[in-house]
Amino acid sequence: MHFVTGGAFNGKSKWVKEYYQLNDTPYEWISAYQRKAVPENLEKTGTGGLSLIVLEGIEMWIKVWVEILEVHEIREKWQDLLSQWLEWEQQHPLCKVVLIGNDLSKGIVPIDAKQRKWRDVTGWIYQDTVSASQRVDLVWYGINQQIG
Repeated sequence: MHFVTGGAFNGKSKWVKEYYQLNDTPYEWISAYQRKAVPENLEKTGTGGLSLIVLEGIEMWIKVWVEILEVHEIREKWQDLLSQWLEWEQQHPLCKVVLIGNDLSKGIVPIDAKQRKWRDVTGWIYQDTVSASQRVDLVWYGINQQIG
């Protein structure tokens, strides 16, 4: 598993496409920004020649969950998904899951309780994601820094 984070509009998606040479690699790109649901079962995506599944916009999936779930439920749900995705990678050794999420921790702490909950839960989920990932990259202004 590979986690890529950084600021909004800082080139994370472009960096992933270049790093993985996606013009030459079979992949599936699932984006929360296009209102796609978080895949709970990667087997449904099919592995027919895929070598990469990119899940973009983690923070947007979390934002939806913040409206309907408690913090501990969100974390449990995410940890279950991470476990399933890691298991999928183990069952398909030539495949990789790449997770992309915007860093929400920079700037002013929101006054609104739901916005603050979203920011806090996203930070905790990113910590869980880093712990589960084999590689972690921070991308700012199109330049990556491998941090894990």
